[in-house]
Amino acid sequence: MTETSTLHRILDYSARADPYPLYAELRKTPVALQEDGSYVISTYREITDILHNPHLSSDARNLARPTPAAEERDTPSFITIDPPEHDRLRRLAMRHFGPPCTPGLVTGMQPDLTAIVGSLIDDFANTQLVDIVDDFAYPFPVTVICRLLGVPREDEPRFHQWVNAIIDSLDYNPETDPPEKMNHGMQATKDMYQYLGGLLEPRHGRPGDDLLSRLANDDGPDGRMTDKEIISTAHLLLIAGHETTVNLITNGMLTLLRHPHVLQRLREEPDLIVRLVEELLRYEPPVHIIPWRAAYSDITVADTVIPKGSRIILMLASGSRDPDRFDDPDRFDPDRQDNQHLGFGSGIHLCFGGPLARLETQIALSELVRRLERPRLVTDPPPYRPSPILRGPIHLHIEQR
Repeated sequence: MTETSTLHRILDYSARADPYPLYAELRKTPVALQEDGSYVISTYREITDILHNPHLSSDARNLARPTPAAEERDTPSFITIDPPEHDRLRRLAMRHFGPPCTPGLVTGMQPDLTAIVGSLIDDFANTQLVDIVDDFAYPFPVTVICRLLGVPREDEPRFHQWVNAIIDSLDYNPETDPPEKMNHGMQATKDMYQYLGGLLEPRHGRPGDDLLSRLANDDGPDGRMTDKEIISTAHLLLIAGHETTVNLITNGMLTLLRHPHVLQRLREEPDLIVRLVEELLRYEPPVHIIPWRAAYSDITVADTVIPKGSRIILMLASGSRDPDRFDDPDRFDPDRQDNQHLGFGSGIHLCFGGPLARLETQIALSELVRRLERPRLVTDPPPYRPSPILRGPIHLHIEQR
């Protein structure tokens, strides 16, 4: 049996504001074969099982029909390769990003994060009309990841264009999209690699506190990354380090404005924020779809045999709304106890920057709720970004009364 119409409707922009009814329709067939030979997996159990399956590959070069971008990359980032190389590169990066080698990095950033958030809110605190995206949710994580990596904040207009082109190419379909869509993404990747290479070169032999400097001068147990590996890692972190957090913060504010009783409760119970962000990652996550994985060999999922080399599409946001896993899944409930959501994925590719994104979102939403006076949505639903993969509003206008 082939299932095509539901996925096509999900990918269509008209579904961007509310894809969840379509996810429910998709879950009726947990593993759905598409006309192009790919397989869509939409239920929680099947998604988590396959993400922990050693026969699942994250390397697009293992697809029967690799994408042009996959065939051209000679040094992909660790998110798009498999063990043992994935494990080595992730360990090398994690030495400077979190435990066990730098256990206090993220928590130690809390004062700086709070200061950045406060400064941004100061700029619009007395403004009647605010765009949560342009005025807050975008500049905040961009500033943070630039500081962490050692990328000049004033270069943001340059890499912003490249990031948009790269994200736009993530859901490239050779059967329906013009080749220019993929070509623009590939060229943007080359331009960003060249740019990051220029930042990396002068850091050799000059230890510093930023991540580029640390990676350029680190000789740990696993050796040192090559320059190409450092650049591919920085490329990944620069994009993932702000794009997903922009969506998480914006989706969070939108959800709170749609649930004013929860917003008021957060004002009265600031400690609620930790559970609230976890529920947000389940209910309105920043990443909805893993657009491809590859089968190393034949894989059986829910009694369906997925042939070797097949493209596998994982509907993470659908899995996190699966009623067979979560009670009353379409209800936003910050008191939810059993909440092992798929907001940051699962398995060996569990989101590298998850702890930072959590803390950024906790601080951002807490301060917005505390300081904004009677915020009101101007447009609901708001306009959304084009991507069905990284889903979030492109603008979120609110009025302060």
